[in-house]
Amino acid sequence: MVIVREGRIADVLRAADAPALDAEDLGELVLMPGLVDTHVHVNEPGRTEWEGFETATRAAAAGGVTTIVDMPLNSVPATTTVAALAAKRAAAAGQCVVDVAFWGGVVPGNAEELAGLAAAGVRGFKCFLVPSGVDEFPHVGERELHEAMPQIARLGLPLLVHAELPGPIEAAARSATWRDPRAYASWLASRPDGAEREAIAMMLTLCAETRCRLHIVHLASADAVPLLRSARARRLAVTVETCPHYLFFDAGEIADGATPFKCAPPIRERENREALWAALRARVIDLIATDHSPCPPEMKRMESGDFFAAWGGIASLELSLAAVWNGARVRGFTPADLARWMCEAPARLAGLEGTKGTIAPGLDADLVVWDPAEEWTVDAAALHQRHKLTPYAGRRLAGRVRRTYVRGELVVRDGHFTGALPGQLR
Repeated sequence: MVIVREGRIADVLRAADAPALDAEDLGELVLMPGLVDTHVHVNEPGRTEWEGFETATRAAAAGGVTTIVDMPLNSVPATTTVAALAAKRAAAAGQCVVDVAFWGGVVPGNAEELAGLAAAGVRGFKCFLVPSGVDEFPHVGERELHEAMPQIARLGLPLLVHAELPGPIEAAARSATWRDPRAYASWLASRPDGAEREAIAMMLTLCAETRCRLHIVHLASADAVPLLRSARARRLAVTVETCPHYLFFDAGEIADGATPFKCAPPIRERENREALWAALRARVIDLIATDHSPCPPEMKRMESGDFFAAWGGIASLELSLAAVWNGARVRGFTPADLARWMCEAPARLAGLEGTKGTIAPGLDADLVVWDPAEEWTVDAAALHQRHKLTPYAGRRLAGRVRRTYVRGELVVRDGHFTGALPGQLR
C-alpha cells in the first residue's frame, strides 16, 4: 500500500498493517515508479516542427514516463551554453505534463561553458564522436575530450557519449561491396561493430585517466560487452544503456526501403539482440532509454527508401514500457527488472535518485499503473508524439498503461488526459 500526501510518498505499508484506510485494490495490475527516460530529443526551440515539449511530455505520460531528460542537440540553439539552456527552459515553461530535466553538450570550443551549465542545473553532458547529423552540434575528438573530461569529473557529473568512431565507418565505406542505398544490409554494413567497440575502448581509457563518470548511450553492438565487463571488474565509473528498438527488432526482419527503422548505431542481427538481453541479465547494461528522436515524415525519405539520405532516429517514447516488457516477459524477467532498468537506474544516472525512480517514503509520488497481461496492437495514428511515424506501427505488444500520476496527480487514465500540467523543470 502506497500512501501519498502533498505530492510525495508518505509511507509504504503492507495492506495488513493498515486495515482502517480506504485504499484501492489494483488486483492484477502492476504499480510501479513512473519511468525516467534519460534519452529524449525534444527539439524545442528551433525544431519544434519535429517535436516539442507539449507533444513529447504528452507521449511520455501516455506511456507511463513521468520524467524525461532532454538531449542537448536538435534544438536551435543547442544546449552548449548557459544562454541556450535558458532559452530551452523558457520554451518548456508551462506546457509540460511530466517533469523535464536537461543534459548539456560538449562540442569543440565550449569548455569554458561547462561549469556555468552545471551551475545552471544540467544533469551532465553529452558528446558525439562522429558527426551528429546537425551542424549546431559538431563532434569531438580526443583533444577536446582531454580538455572537457577533467572539468566534468570535478563537477561530479557524467559524460554521456555517442560511442562510434569515424575510422571504422570510413574504412567500411572504402572497402564496400554494397551499393544499393535501399538495402538495409547496406546501412548495417556501413556502421560496423568495430565503430562502437573501438570508441568504447578509447572512452574507457579516458575514463581511467580522468576519473570522469562515463555513460555509454544506446549500446547496439554486443561486441563491446567484454570490454564493458572488464571495466566493471576494474571498478571504472562507467554505466551503459541500450534502447527498446535494439531489444525488440532484428536486422533480419527489416525490409529494404523501410527507412522508419533507420538509426545510428543500427539495429543489428538477432544473435546480437539476444546478447544484449544477456548483458542486461548480467547487469553489464544498466538501463534502457528510448533515444526518442522524431522528425517530420518526409525526412525519413520513404518515397525513395534511401537509408543513407533518411534521418536516423526512432520515435518510441510512448511505447517503451510495452516494447521492453514484450521481450522481457518471454525471457523470464519480471516487472521488478523493468523498474530497475527504466526507473531506478536512469534516475540515478541523472542525479534524481533522491526524488525519482523508486517507491519509497519521501520521494515524489510519480507512479504508473499498468496491465502486464493485456495485449494490444500499436495504432500509430493514436500516438501522442507530434508525428505518428514509428517502426512499431501495427506491432502486437504486451503491457498496457492504465494510469499515470505525477507527484500524486492523475494525468492520464486509460489513454485519456485529465488536462493537468503538473510537470516541473528540474
